[in-house]
Amino acid sequence: MAILALKPERLDAGEFNDQPVSICGKSFRADYSGALYWPAEDALIVADLHLEKGSSFAAKGIMLPPYDTRETLTRLAEAMDRFNPQTIIALGDSLHDTAGASRLTPEDRESLKILQDDREWIWITGNHDPKIARELGGHVLDDLTVEGLTFRHEPSNGRVTHEIAAHLHPAAKLSLHGYSFRRPCFVSNGLRLVMPAFGTYAGGLNILDDAFDPLFGSDGMSVWMLGQEGLYPVAPRLLRPD
Repeated sequence: MAILALKPERLDAGEFNDQPVSICGKSFRADYSGALYWPAEDALIVADLHLEKGSSFAAKGIMLPPYDTRETLTRLAEAMDRFNPQTIIALGDSLHDTAGASRLTPEDRESLKILQDDREWIWITGNHDPKIARELGGHVLDDLTVEGLTFRHEPSNGRVTHEIAAHLHPAAKLSLHGYSFRRPCFVSNGLRLVMPAFGTYAGGLNILDDAFDPLFGSDGMSVWMLGQEGLYPVAPRLLRPD
């Protein structure tokens, strides 16, 4: 697989499960699942779960396999097992629409409840889920500021600092050794970070799209690309537009 060319042969794939990321001097671990762990606060951050997107599309006559919520929650459980966080912060669009909670199967609802047991769970509202049903548990906030860092769904306009956001579903496209491939990614300039979408059906927007220019402009970007076997730092010179 072409993306494996990003990994030196002398290293095992396990050594690329996560990568260190610094935002305004605070240390995080970016995980190959698309989650972000903050050791100092024992918090795991995820973005754009888009639970029940499949059932939303089915209601419109667009038939997709109806297992996206189950798969997303399973991958979230695996990430939680790796870090065993005390707090979960979900950065908006956790549900694909405001009725998503009512479409959760009893099994998926129970899985979510198990994930929440003995943990603090914070739902940040997004444009797809401005309201989150109480029966999903946890705390619902428009945004959250911890130790000077603000967590919100949509990135603020302009080149602000001390922000971790979501919404744009960043993805990177590379051309390497005759292959082209496109994967979700973390993108940061050391002062703010935009998270990849965690949801199974979430999709992605190329980080060379004009939508990212107001956020990073010519300040430079650091990019970490999600692969099937790890998370890989990518030189911006390798990036390609769609």
